[in-house]
Amino acid sequence: MIEVSRFVFNPFQENTWVVNDETKDCVIIDPGCIDDKERSVLNEFITKNDLKPVRLILTHGHVDHVCGASFINEDYGLIPECHALDVSLVNDASLHGKIFGVEVEKSPAPDGSLKDGHFVKFGNSSFEILHVPGHSAGSVALFNKEQEFLFTGDVLFKGSIGRTDLPGGNYDTLMKSINEKIIPLGLDVVVMPGHGGDTTIGDEINSNPFINLDLI
Repeated sequence: MIEVSRFVFNPFQENTWVVNDETKDCVIIDPGCIDDKERSVLNEFITKNDLKPVRLILTHGHVDHVCGASFINEDYGLIPECHALDVSLVNDASLHGKIFGVEVEKSPAPDGSLKDGHFVKFGNSSFEILHVPGHSAGSVALFNKEQEFLFTGDVLFKGSIGRTDLPGGNYDTLMKSINEKIIPLGLDVVVMPGHGGDTTIGDEINSNPFINLDLI
């Protein structure tokens, strides 16, 4: 049984996720912790719950989702993993941070091996990797079929979608990803986005102004 914990970090109010199963192996998804206080919150949670971080996964390479990668690497020895098309974004995250007025430690060089249809495995559990470009060229979502939940990064939000005016963004590509990769997963699938609260695919079909099933 996978347990999911959310931490809201940095000035962009980004959702950092820690997921673990009964083995206590855990995966850190999108480490947004940007200062000592936020890093301590994450460290203390991991220590208190006797978790063992074994993977560091990036849904995409934008600065608000990778600003804690250097810290995770230093404390737990994990290399950030992302899609090959977002490796350059991760490498340049510290430079992009300056554009937004935030100081970000340079991330260690990422492993760009996440591929569509492959799996992120940890403990007794796994997530299927879905390549869902449009917010960035290498955006991925992580789907657990057994418990019916999906980490969408900045592709799909409650009542909205990811912006497409950043490097690698494209509106038509983003909508194609949502309509062809996310919507078919099922109405009851819980969406856990990179910002804001959770939702379900069914709720987004019914209320998200960007989703038009007639276009699928």
